[in-house]
Amino acid sequence: MTQDTIDKLRKYAALLGAANEKARLTGPSDPDTLFDEHISDALEGLRFLPRGASFVDIGTGGGLPGLVWCICRPDSRGVLLDSIGKKIALLAGMADELGCANAVPVCMRSEDFARTRRESFDAAVARAVAHSCVLAEYMSPLVAPRGSLIAFKGPGASEELDIPESSWGRLGLSKPSVHPYGIAGKERLIIIWEKKGECPARYPRKPGDAAKKPWWQ
Repeated sequence: MTQDTIDKLRKYAALLGAANEKARLTGPSDPDTLFDEHISDALEGLRFLPRGASFVDIGTGGGLPGLVWCICRPDSRGVLLDSIGKKIALLAGMADELGCANAVPVCMRSEDFARTRRESFDAAVARAVAHSCVLAEYMSPLVAPRGSLIAFKGPGASEELDIPESSWGRLGLSKPSVHPYGIAGKERLIIIWEKKGECPARYPRKPGDAAKKPWWQ
């Protein structure tokens, strides 16, 4: 990573800390804590994003991990998706100030966005958004076959994946692989699904159904 990239990430941490005073984008507001615990966490998943890839960050909040990835991979193009307009407005301002023309903030629910951009991304990512199986339903309709789904989760997420291996095929997915790592003394997981085929047309369902009517049960 170049010094210019590190400097830009430090600037992002300062901008995110200031934006946290206006809207709850992520936990802390201290730039050093944001860098050490949140931006460094986002960097852990960068190895799973192919060079030049298009991706969508679902429930991006303050841009984690999506804006971090756009800073580090100017050859990528990321849609930073959130349903809360105030968050997206603040995020758009940060992206402009950082000169990240490859970051595209969009205010929309993932279920609605998938109807306009179905299976058009190389990857989808989400960080601390929902149950792993619910995330899979959100992400799969957005990712093209042979792409990947990437979820940042806590250590308890392994239990969320305890469903029959064959069930993942209902969403056009492989069995997930689990990649443990640690940040600031905390155990974390990155979960990866490969998109093996098309996601059935019945997905995405209307907003709320993914959590209320589990597809895997």
